[in-house]
Amino acid sequence: MSDTSQVQSLTRTQRYGVLGAAFLAWMFAGMEISLFVLIHRQMTLELLGTSTPEKDVTRWFTWFQAAFLFGAAVGGWLFGFLGDRIGRTRSLGAGVLCYSLGTLACYFVNDVGTMLVVRFVACLGVGGVWPNAVALVAEAWPNASRPFLAGLLGAAANVGFVLLGAIGYAFPIEQESWRWAFLVAASPCIIGVLILLCVPESPRWLASRAQANEAQASASPLRAVLTPPLLSRTVLGVMLGAIPVVGSAANANWVVPWTDHAQQQKALASGGEVKKPDARSKAKTQMTRSGGAVFGSLLGGVVASVLGRRLSYFFISLGTLAVSTYIFSQLDPLHPQFQIFTFVLGFVGITYFGWLPLFLPELFPTRVRSTGTGISFNTGRVVAAIVVLSAGFLLDQFSGNYSQVGLWSGMIYGVGMLIIWFVPRATGGKLED
Repeated sequence: MSDTSQVQSLTRTQRYGVLGAAFLAWMFAGMEISLFVLIHRQMTLELLGTSTPEKDVTRWFTWFQAAFLFGAAVGGWLFGFLGDRIGRTRSLGAGVLCYSLGTLACYFVNDVGTMLVVRFVACLGVGGVWPNAVALVAEAWPNASRPFLAGLLGAAANVGFVLLGAIGYAFPIEQESWRWAFLVAASPCIIGVLILLCVPESPRWLASRAQANEAQASASPLRAVLTPPLLSRTVLGVMLGAIPVVGSAANANWVVPWTDHAQQQKALASGGEVKKPDARSKAKTQMTRSGGAVFGSLLGGVVASVLGRRLSYFFISLGTLAVSTYIFSQLDPLHPQFQIFTFVLGFVGITYFGWLPLFLPELFPTRVRSTGTGISFNTGRVVAAIVVLSAGFLLDQFSGNYSQVGLWSGMIYGVGMLIIWFVPRATGGKLED
């Protein structure tokens, strides 16, 4: 069945409804992803006590990052599988409800260990939203629009980052006032309900299910992508998805707590006078980095379409490696150029996330597309979690020196420059039925 006939069963209004639902679901997932980056120091100091050493605060930051990454990885596998079994729309709505209600539960937690567990559960939904949003949009729109739409969807999470940063800038997150952020991040539960009630299912998925023979219908999508002939595609997708996830979580995310720590050090004025740290600075850094990321991710699909899948990924990796190395080796959060290059880091480094929604759906046929893209993208989070925990260990070894951790973790982009050449030259183009 052709791409044109597939999308004709959706009206123009329905197709825009699908795009809007996917964009909002992933945008609010971006708020969830950035939530603990923004509030972690104030939250940890209240839950553990104000006298907690900085190395313990940063250690818990790595644990919460790992909880997010492991939770999102498991959620990507689980909800991606459900997307191919029960439908993209129902799985997308369920993912939004999972991260919203899980975050709401965080509001009532008073123990740091319990908070870690609840954070893991909430992030199951974050991981589950991505594969279903990508599959739903890819299958609802014609091929001519896909590069731009891939970039638009890639930008959605970064819009969420900016939105939460702007809220945190307008209403500073301080040690005595941070729980309200959970209520803000829980508000998308309304979106989850509306998706379940109003968003149409993918006609392409419905047609695939209807035309599948009995053996295919009973076959597990998970087994299909983990066995030949699709296994090689899955391994390739996992490697390519892991680089930007590791880079974002284990490298670029450090600029926010690094800023917070630098402001705390600055507040310790000479002569023993202690001033209150600027609580807005970290929110500004989050907005700066994510603002650049919005524009970069919008271009990701277009750049991949113009330069080709391999060459575009190589240059994204090269550019991000150069910017990250400069920031963490030559600058600090109080340097006048820090915010400028943080914007550039977001612009270049998050271009990956406009590239991935275009490329990953092309690797898998319709009947396993949600499972395949979910595993490809979210398995990288397991790798990222291990790297993040290792970065926490390095931070201890470097006596809390954020710049050294950022410098060494940025080497992951060099790995991306090598891996991309394993992609077959002919890869890329139309979706496979």
